[in-house]
Amino acid sequence: MIRVAIVGQGLVALHFEVGLEKLKHNLISDYGVPLRNLLPYKYSDIEVVAAYDVDESKVGKTIYELAKRYYDAPGEIPGTLKDIVVRRGIHLNSLKGLPFKARGREEEEGYENAVWSIIDEWKSLGVDIVVNVMTTEPVEPVGSLQELHERFKAGDLTASQTYAYMTALYSSKYKNAAFINVIPSPIANDPAYIEFFKESRGVVFGDDGATGATPLTADLLEHMYERNRKVIDIAQFNIGGNTDFLSLNLPERNIMKKITKSAMVSDILGYEAPNYIRPTGYLEPLGDKKFVAMIIEYYSFGEYKDELYIVWRVNDSPALAGLLVDLVRLGKIALDRQQYGTVYEVNAFYMKKPGPHGSKIISKYRAYQQLLQWVGIKDPRY
Repeated sequence: MIRVAIVGQGLVALHFEVGLEKLKHNLISDYGVPLRNLLPYKYSDIEVVAAYDVDESKVGKTIYELAKRYYDAPGEIPGTLKDIVVRRGIHLNSLKGLPFKARGREEEEGYENAVWSIIDEWKSLGVDIVVNVMTTEPVEPVGSLQELHERFKAGDLTASQTYAYMTALYSSKYKNAAFINVIPSPIANDPAYIEFFKESRGVVFGDDGATGATPLTADLLEHMYERNRKVIDIAQFNIGGNTDFLSLNLPERNIMKKITKSAMVSDILGYEAPNYIRPTGYLEPLGDKKFVAMIIEYYSFGEYKDELYIVWRVNDSPALAGLLVDLVRLGKIALDRQQYGTVYEVNAFYMKKPGPHGSKIISKYRAYQQLLQWVGIKDPRY
């Protein structure tokens, strides 16, 4: 059994929790789960045992209640989700500037007590994997392990950094665990965290789950490189109406996405092509189905200029939730193999900015082949 704790009970978490229960009971297909039934751990092996949030409208509610309110896919909500109540988590101003009434456990218990009470909950629940799907927050890497320890003790880390530190601490004291970071916070790209997870006999995957336009852009750039087409410029933008796009209206949060999205260009092409790749706006009526537009201009033979245009609508949260079904299983596999720290082969396929720091971003096609090799399975097509 793989016991999972969720940090950030938003739409991604809901689609993961509801979708997972439906998968277990064969109520939906497993489209959108890249490694589907190829792994030794099955969907039925995954159990969500805890969920954390700081939004007052969610804390104390069951996942079932929240799914009834926010989950709009067809079919019944599985009754098993009535057993999971959203617990109050660590806030540390992670929702500052956003229109939500938020209160963290540290405001009630004090910082140190809040941290250890959550770790004690993980111990009692036997948590194996902590999944971070909280709203994007502005974060700078720490860099030094000594500084990381000092800042954690002083309560001078962001919420995502604190949860990552708590996971490593839990892993060192109680049970080997993995932290899966699918938001842009540099955790798997921070040398301090990699060192701490290695010392703690834990695993960290990250950073920033690659779902819609980013993996498509990576594979298109690979195509341009392999065909020796000279890319002149790239423009790609997303507009959405969910909470994450609302948070990205704040410049200090938007810059986190820009970093993780645009880093791929020079890594894949081998040169820097002028580009504008980032989320650009919030439009509430779009909801979770974001609008994507892209243009790539390039020179072909004879220096003829060609242009590639793409217009796309993507259901944002389900796309990421499908990846989580793989990532929690891969996290357990990495723990079983005692491959502590991080695993580039996993990060390269599932993340926009794969750790560890300094790693190359490669096309998702190439990353998929490396992932299969790491897992030890063959491409099912051949």
